[in-house]
Amino acid sequence: VQLVESGGGLVQAGDSLRLSCAASGRTFSSYAMGWFRQAPGKERAFVAAINWSGYSTYYTDSVKGRFTISRDNAKNAVYLQMNSLQPEDLDVYYCAASERGFYSAHYYSTSDRFAYWGQGTQVTVSS
Repeated sequence: VQLVESGGGLVQAGDSLRLSCAASGRTFSSYAMGWFRQAPGKERAFVAAINWSGYSTYYTDSVKGRFTISRDNAKNAVYLQMNSLQPEDLDVYYCAASERGFYSAHYYSTSDRFAYWGQGTQVTVSS
């Protein structure tokens, strides 16, 4: 499974940004997908997850109400819509995939649930 993120960039506080993750693999529709982020010198942190069906999503508290994770199984893609961006959202964002995607999205709130990772995309928020 190969994952390629895109959509990162430089925005101002309060702006919106949509990250995309394109996945290879014939069985994408059975994967759970997640977004994590990492600041320099810090551990990678969970942001959001979505299970295979798309009906179960889960978010870390700091992004609830601002970020939305979604998926398009026909396009083998997962997205992270980020609204009301703040300087503390400045991080490298990583897409992750788990082939065992049939659990509730809460199950995927730790990095050890995922076997595949993208290379990351930088999000910079200026105040």
